[in-house]
Amino acid sequence: MRRKVTVLEFVAKNWLLLGILLCIVFASVFPKLGSKGGPLKPEYTVKYGAVSLIFLISGLTLKTDSIFHTFKQYRLHLFIQLFTFVLIPLYAQLVVKVLAFFGVNGWILRGFITVACMPPPVSSAVILTRAANGNETAAIFNSVLGSFLGIILTPISLLINLGFTTVVPLMGTVVQLITTVLGPLMLGQAIRNCTSFRGHTLPLGTVSQLALIVVIFTTFCDTFETPEMGLTASDILITVFFVLMMQISLLWVSFHLGKYNKKYFEPSDTIAIVFCSTHKSLTLGIPILRIMFHGFSHLSQISLPLLVYHPTQIILGGMVVSHLKEWGQKHRRPPV
Repeated sequence: MRRKVTVLEFVAKNWLLLGILLCIVFASVFPKLGSKGGPLKPEYTVKYGAVSLIFLISGLTLKTDSIFHTFKQYRLHLFIQLFTFVLIPLYAQLVVKVLAFFGVNGWILRGFITVACMPPPVSSAVILTRAANGNETAAIFNSVLGSFLGIILTPISLLINLGFTTVVPLMGTVVQLITTVLGPLMLGQAIRNCTSFRGHTLPLGTVSQLALIVVIFTTFCDTFETPEMGLTASDILITVFFVLMMQISLLWVSFHLGKYNKKYFEPSDTIAIVFCSTHKSLTLGIPILRIMFHGFSHLSQISLPLLVYHPTQIILGGMVVSHLKEWGQKHRRPPV
């Protein structure tokens, strides 16, 4: 007979998801606390503090030989980048055609297309992959690679899918990636290889996940502080519903494509595929939207799908982490 799971065991297993849900509630009550310009100053503490800490810990814990091995997994990287920059925009075009048939607001539909053209984020996908015991090195590599590719591919994709484009803030994006991702990652590797410190006595995984929760809290604070000018209740409900359906279907497709390509992808690779290929960046997305649609009275409607997509991907990610972790452990190939 299967033993019943106690409340404490459930909390211990799903504490990341529960923490995310508590963040949403707390952010809805005190949105000014973690919004941009608020007391927590997330534009500095989160952007350069929490995110940098996440990648410093990754640098401390990643084995250098696993990094070199990951560079050789070109099929994995190609799959993730094609899924991100080609398959999702094509899928979004199909979804938009269906929604247009039902008379959904045309500006919201443009927002869906814009979301689909965005590059991946550099923090949430990595932490969720790590929490699920996936290929963390591949997650880091593809998050960084996708962000750099996004500088070129996102404007091209927008031009193809919307008919016009914008200039992505090249230097700002490069500097941010170096200072918050590559710099801390290399520092962690230097500490690991030049000293005897490995962090085994410290709960580094828990610290990383707590840092992610801080990032999530400030993201939701900004979301709740965003004015809803020109948005009706039906606009919001329709957007939330279809973003949710879109993400669930993308998670399902990415998982099964990775799962059935056993010849090329380990279970840990499939876990990285699930998070890295379906997540989209709010950090780069909002500036692009503001440049593209500066002065448009419909900016809030265009921005709505991205504002909904970002927190939804984190919530869904938190919900599937424990299931993917169990699946990965069950199907992990024995060492040769």
